[in-house]
Amino acid sequence: MADAVPTGPTGKVTFVGAGPGAADLLTFRAARAIADADVVIWAASLVQAEVLEHARDGAEILDSAVMSLEDVVAVYERAARDGLKVARIHSGDPALWGGTQEQFDRCVELGVETEIVPGVSSFSAVAAIAGRELTIPEVAQSVILTRLGGGKTPMPPGEEVREFARHGTTMALFLSAARSGQLVRELLEGGYPTSTPVVVAYQATWPEELVLTCTIETLEETVKEHRLWKHTLFLVGPALAAHGTRSHLYHPGHFHGFRKADPEARAALRAERPRP
Repeated sequence: MADAVPTGPTGKVTFVGAGPGAADLLTFRAARAIADADVVIWAASLVQAEVLEHARDGAEILDSAVMSLEDVVAVYERAARDGLKVARIHSGDPALWGGTQEQFDRCVELGVETEIVPGVSSFSAVAAIAGRELTIPEVAQSVILTRLGGGKTPMPPGEEVREFARHGTTMALFLSAARSGQLVRELLEGGYPTSTPVVVAYQATWPEELVLTCTIETLEETVKEHRLWKHTLFLVGPALAAHGTRSHLYHPGHFHGFRKADPEARAALRAERPRP
């Protein structure tokens, strides 16, 4: 039997979702990944410095704001060569506008072990701050996450804000504050009424946090009054000011695998349902 071929160090790169900014919105898994890392790469302009308190003494700390993709990949190459653990901290959730995929693919090419730790996205943080559920029965049952076209990254055909706005449901709009006039035009062209409620959030969960409510009609005015052009998220849609009907989930007439329905409440609930 042939002897096993010895392999050298492979290292590990963990892409860490740091959440919208506040250090105490890290998950336990994210904190452990940072604590275990030999090298921590973090976005200093998008993540609060307190997250680095989880890093061990002697860990190498690098600010991704001054690094190109090639600079970052060079660290991953070191990880592969020397068996290092790297925590690459991204703001929000790595699945959304984080530039994660191109880095992940490079790690696969290098043979580096990888892991992605999800994080709290800013859209859910803003909804929590505003005290709003984004899916209200019979008002909105979908949430569209998108951004305005015309920036550095072009939008694929059919993904313009005006096209998504035609659904009339809840929208979370990232990376769009610098072109608020265009945003308003596309929302209206898509069919939202001018009275549609909007939540405008700047630096959500940061000490500088500013969360405002307005309508599509006053959105551009609100943005310009407060000089918001980056780090700003918009929530748009009727659910932001609606109450809708009662959810069936905790209705006494609703049953599931852990709870029986009250017979009278069940009959009343079935009577309320519109017939096809």
